[in-house]
Amino acid sequence: MRLDKYLAQTTGLSRKDVKKRLHAGLVKVNDQEEKDSGRHVSSEDVIILDGERLSEPRARYLMLHKPDGYVCSNDDPTHVTALTLIDLPAAEKLIIAGRLDLDTTGLLLLTDDGQWSHRITSPRHKLPKRYRVFLDEPLCPDAETLLQQGIILRSEAKRTKPSQLQRISDTEVLLTLTEGRYHQVKRMFAALDNRVVALHREQIGEIVLDPELAAGEYRDLTEEEIASVFKEKDNT
Repeated sequence: MRLDKYLAQTTGLSRKDVKKRLHAGLVKVNDQEEKDSGRHVSSEDVIILDGERLSEPRARYLMLHKPDGYVCSNDDPTHVTALTLIDLPAAEKLIIAGRLDLDTTGLLLLTDDGQWSHRITSPRHKLPKRYRVFLDEPLCPDAETLLQQGIILRSEAKRTKPSQLQRISDTEVLLTLTEGRYHQVKRMFAALDNRVVALHREQIGEIVLDPELAAGEYRDLTEEEIASVFKEKDNT
């Protein structure tokens, strides 16, 4: 890892502040003053900033209950981003693994581990995602069959992959799918001559939104939850 990235992740300092400290001679690597921000360091190196030894930065894995009205972006000129809900150093550098629309609520996973994020977002791994869907009209009788067979979305030629539907009521369902096309859930029900009025993601793979988390709250993932993303490999 580059020294400037290591320092930024470990301390929460911006890259600009990190470079100031490097140029001021406040950083030592293995007891030698170091000013090269691009130097690569490893876990075996002893890195000292302002006379204090730094610990190797650990990847962060978080679960956030996304409220309505927050955009899943690191920066947006119009809407408040979901990352502003995370009260941690360098929160703006977290990766949102599997985004939600502005008006969609529920489970968001955030990390600075790119490989872990890729396991969630890559269509190749077919990680199932479950949504609670509220509809404007009663669902058509053959919806289960149509969604299992795959349907053609407007302006697309390829059918959606099979998805599982569980009816809660005529206008409330649980939908599980393994792909993530643009506005897919809303477009799927539009193809069934219906309209989604509210959408809430409850689960990604084996990770279920913690019922103790109110909208806007977050917590660290457990070791079991983190590891479960790679367990899904056996099911693909």
